[in-house]
Amino acid sequence: MADKVAKLAKQINAFAKSHGGAEAQVAYIGQRGARIVLVGEDGGWGDLVAPTYEIAEQAVEKAGITRHESFDGEFAAKVTTSEYEWKRMAGIQIGG
Repeated sequence: MADKVAKLAKQINAFAKSHGGAEAQVAYIGQRGARIVLVGEDGGWGDLVAPTYEIAEQAVEKAGITRHESFDGEFAAKVTTSEYEWKRMAGIQIGG
Protein backbone atom coordinates (compact mmCIF):
# COMPACT_ATOMS: atom_id res chain seq x y z
CA MET A 1 0.00 0.00 0.00
CA ALA A 2 2.79 2.45 0.85
CA ASP A 3 4.33 1.90 -2.60
CA LYS A 4 1.05 2.76 -4.35
CA VAL A 5 0.61 5.88 -2.19
CA ALA A 6 4.16 7.00 -3.00
CA LYS A 7 3.70 6.37 -6.73
CA LEU A 8 0.44 8.33 -6.85
CA ALA A 9 1.93 11.18 -4.78
CA LYS A 10 4.84 11.35 -7.23
CA GLN A 11 2.39 11.57 -10.15
CA ILE A 12 0.38 14.26 -8.35
CA ASN A 13 3.55 16.26 -7.69
CA ALA A 14 4.60 15.95 -11.34
CA PHE A 15 1.19 17.26 -12.42
CA ALA A 16 1.40 20.13 -9.92
CA LYS A 17 4.90 21.03 -11.07
CA SER A 18 3.86 21.18 -14.72
CA HIS A 19 0.74 23.26 -13.98
CA GLY A 20 2.08 25.83 -11.50
CA GLY A 21 0.52 24.04 -8.52
CA ALA A 22 -2.58 21.92 -8.12
CA GLU A 23 -5.59 21.10 -6.00
CA ALA A 24 -7.52 17.84 -5.80
CA GLN A 25 -10.83 16.18 -5.08
CA VAL A 26 -11.21 12.48 -4.30
CA ALA A 27 -14.33 10.64 -5.45
CA TYR A 28 -15.33 7.06 -4.67
CA ILE A 29 -15.96 5.10 -7.88
CA GLY A 30 -17.16 1.80 -6.48
CA GLN A 31 -15.21 -1.44 -6.67
CA ARG A 32 -12.71 0.19 -8.98
CA GLY A 33 -11.49 2.45 -6.14
CA ALA A 34 -11.28 6.22 -6.11
CA ARG A 35 -10.68 8.94 -8.66
CA ILE A 36 -8.30 11.78 -7.83
CA VAL A 37 -9.34 14.80 -9.90
CA LEU A 38 -6.49 17.30 -10.24
CA VAL A 39 -6.86 20.93 -11.27
CA GLY A 40 -3.74 22.96 -11.96
CA GLU A 41 -3.27 26.63 -11.21
CA ASP A 42 -3.15 27.19 -14.99
CA GLY A 43 -6.60 25.62 -15.43
CA GLY A 44 -5.27 22.32 -16.75
CA TRP A 45 -6.84 19.20 -15.31
CA GLY A 46 -6.39 15.48 -15.16
CA ASP A 47 -7.17 12.50 -13.01
CA LEU A 48 -5.69 9.40 -11.50
CA VAL A 49 -7.37 6.24 -10.22
CA ALA A 50 -6.36 4.70 -6.91
CA PRO A 51 -7.32 1.15 -5.91
CA THR A 52 -8.99 2.40 -2.70
CA TYR A 53 -10.37 5.66 -1.32
CA GLU A 54 -7.91 5.46 1.58
CA ILE A 55 -4.92 5.21 -0.77
CA ALA A 56 -6.22 8.18 -2.77
CA GLU A 57 -6.58 10.29 0.37
CA GLN A 58 -3.11 9.35 1.59
CA ALA A 59 -1.54 10.13 -1.80
CA VAL A 60 -3.09 13.60 -1.91
CA GLU A 61 -1.97 14.24 1.67
CA LYS A 62 1.55 13.00 0.92
CA ALA A 63 1.71 15.28 -2.14
CA GLY A 64 0.85 18.20 0.12
CA ILE A 65 -1.79 19.81 -2.08
CA THR A 66 -5.19 21.19 -1.10
CA ARG A 67 -8.00 18.65 -1.11
CA HIS A 68 -11.60 19.70 -1.71
CA GLU A 69 -14.60 17.75 -0.47
CA SER A 70 -16.54 18.32 -3.68
CA PHE A 71 -15.96 19.37 -7.26
CA ASP A 72 -17.97 22.58 -7.40
CA GLY A 73 -17.85 26.32 -6.84
CA GLU A 74 -14.54 28.13 -7.11
CA PHE A 75 -12.61 24.87 -7.44
CA ALA A 76 -14.57 23.70 -10.49
CA ALA A 77 -14.43 27.19 -11.98
CA LYS A 78 -10.62 26.92 -12.15
CA VAL A 79 -10.84 24.30 -14.91
CA THR A 80 -10.03 25.56 -18.39
CA THR A 81 -11.58 23.55 -21.19
CA SER A 82 -10.24 23.51 -24.71
CA GLU A 83 -12.06 23.26 -28.01
CA TYR A 84 -11.57 19.46 -27.83
CA GLU A 85 -13.56 19.15 -24.59
CA TRP A 86 -16.36 21.39 -25.87
CA LYS A 87 -16.67 19.33 -29.06
CA ARG A 88 -16.55 16.11 -27.06
CA MET A 89 -19.24 17.30 -24.65
CA ALA A 90 -21.43 18.44 -27.54
CA GLY A 91 -20.98 15.05 -29.21
CA ILE A 92 -22.15 13.28 -26.08
CA GLN A 93 -25.24 15.52 -25.92
CA ILE A 94 -26.24 14.79 -29.52
CA GLY A 95 -25.39 11.11 -29.42
CA GLY A 96 -21.95 11.32 -31.04
